[in-house]
Amino acid sequence: MSSGADVPSDAPAHCPGTQSDDAGKASACAGCPNQQLCATGPKGPDPAIALVRQKLADVRNKLLVLSGKGGVGKSTVTALLSRAMAHRNPDENFGVLDIDICGPSQPRVLGVLGEQVHQSGSGWSPVYIEDNLSLMSIGFLLGSPDDAIIWRGPKKNGMIRQFLTEVDWGQLDYLVLDTPPGTSDEHLSATTFLKGTDGSWGAVLVTTPQEVALLDVRKEISFCKKLAIPVVGVIENMSAFVCPKCTTETRIFPARTGGGGGAEQMCIEMEVPYLGQLPLDPRLTKCCDEGKDFITEFPTSPAVVALEEIVTKVRQFFGDGKGERQ
Repeated sequence: MSSGADVPSDAPAHCPGTQSDDAGKASACAGCPNQQLCATGPKGPDPAIALVRQKLADVRNKLLVLSGKGGVGKSTVTALLSRAMAHRNPDENFGVLDIDICGPSQPRVLGVLGEQVHQSGSGWSPVYIEDNLSLMSIGFLLGSPDDAIIWRGPKKNGMIRQFLTEVDWGQLDYLVLDTPPGTSDEHLSATTFLKGTDGSWGAVLVTTPQEVALLDVRKEISFCKKLAIPVVGVIENMSAFVCPKCTTETRIFPARTGGGGGAEQMCIEMEVPYLGQLPLDPRLTKCCDEGKDFITEFPTSPAVVALEEIVTKVRQFFGDGKGERQ
């Protein structure tokens, strides 16, 4: 294997690496679905990595929001975390980058659906939600919210590269990235670029209590460990139903097979931090659909109280330097 070769975690045995002169040509490459791509692709580090590092030089902390399973409320959690941090720290600046290319939800959730992105000499200007909170999403570039994005991996990766190199974020204390479910092209692309940047980074993983979601978030944790992404912790979303009338909490998802524990027990087994639970509140769903700020609309709700504790733990992670590169 050549020095510095980039070997994918799922590569066949004796893979020479994508940056090797033997990429796609060695005997070990026979039968690999990426053989042609490796043989014809450019060798050496992606020049965009250095460009991303330069562009994000003034971004102190990068936070990926991941989920193994779709429908667990990852985009909602992204919006809640970013809004809560922005409210709590008015002297700091926060950005949200929506890299869920095929299902961009943040423009609607954050209440800026239909806004336009403007270009200047320094790049795209993100759309501002608050004075200290901005958003960039492919949703702003579509002719209609109903337009479908039907792209293969390379084009998605190119869009993420463009977001990271051409958006003028200015100075940010936190850049929160809303990702699609799973461990596919978008995640690999974002991870490759963010690894080369300065400052701290980490990932929050979102799950729901049922076992079918926990099975997939385990894969997401393994993905983070394989790619050396610091795990900030796991949030169990929709842990219980909160009655909007009396605020009584009722658990509606089945307990984990073999007894209770859910996400908290899984975190113990996987040796990752547990950040807490967020209840299922119909008022939160309504606020997301209408683009309203749930935190200011219902400041004493159980979800906001729980969110404050989670935000404290997230900021403590970065404050302790746990997301710094070794």
